[in-house]
Amino acid sequence: MPFSINIGGVGVFGGRSGSAPAPFDAINGPRLAGPQGSHPLHAVRADELVRATDGPITGAITLDQPARVGDGITGTIHLSGTEQVVARGAALRLIGLRLDEVARSVDHTDSDGHVTSSEHWVEVQGKLFVEDAFLEPAVPATLDPGQQWEARFAVPAPPLGPPTAHLGESIIAWALEVHWDVPHGHDHFVATHLQLAQHPDLLRAGVGKQGGPSLMQGVPIGDAMISVTSPLPAPAGAEMAIGVRWPSAPGGPKGRVELHRRTNAPNGTEGIIASAPIDPATLAGGAEVRLLVPDGSAPSFDGAGLEIDYVIRVLVDRRFRTDAAIERPVGIV
Repeated sequence: MPFSINIGGVGVFGGRSGSAPAPFDAINGPRLAGPQGSHPLHAVRADELVRATDGPITGAITLDQPARVGDGITGTIHLSGTEQVVARGAALRLIGLRLDEVARSVDHTDSDGHVTSSEHWVEVQGKLFVEDAFLEPAVPATLDPGQQWEARFAVPAPPLGPPTAHLGESIIAWALEVHWDVPHGHDHFVATHLQLAQHPDLLRAGVGKQGGPSLMQGVPIGDAMISVTSPLPAPAGAEMAIGVRWPSAPGGPKGRVELHRRTNAPNGTEGIIASAPIDPATLAGGAEVRLLVPDGSAPSFDGAGLEIDYVIRVLVDRRFRTDAAIERPVGIV
């Protein structure tokens, strides 16, 4: 009979590793892999992925203010050549990365073709979904040793996103990069991580799959109403004030108000991220609770083939019967 073994992300278990394309390759290797059932991305921040330089160039790309979906991005580029640089061309680029945990497996067979063992592991793989180059500023294709160059820039942020987001098992990351196309050689770059915030107006407009109700104060569900009286979209790390009025709520020994996250990340997990008890007897006349949105929660979005959204769910436990529940969408930033 074949047997299975879990393969970890270090040499002891076979040297499994994960990777992302430049400039997001700063931590490529065993840190981006783990044994079956693990989540290597849980311990990775988006900014850790970006490698600052590659090639005989030092420099920095600084922003005037935090970036947001749909807004302009302005700042300054500072460059210095440490050796001579000769390229076909150079440009400032906006780069978007989608990084996913992926379950992998391989079977080992004997000389007769029978499976003798199986390996299972999780590795992280990334691909670029945006590579936008800009004509301005005109970045010099050649630099001499010690030559300094500085310029202002103004470029558009992606009009519909997606924003920077850590979904736990997938990451959307952005970078600004000055890229040199080197003929017959290795391309050079200077890059910086771009924290791209979600724009609340996109959620208000119902762009994508999020829908306008996610930012409505009160959302009716039959004869019930679930309201959020604190500002929306709700910031991660902040409390939401929730009111519930459910005239036809059934009786039961106990009830709960829950915040659920839902995602289509390939290795993603869904479920309850916050919960508060509520007395079912108070629902008909109206009741209020507060829920803390966990710090670091990904913003509501859909883009690059990924999506994450949130719902407030009100549930009544009923003896010897299925639970009764109502829910509404809610926007998170």
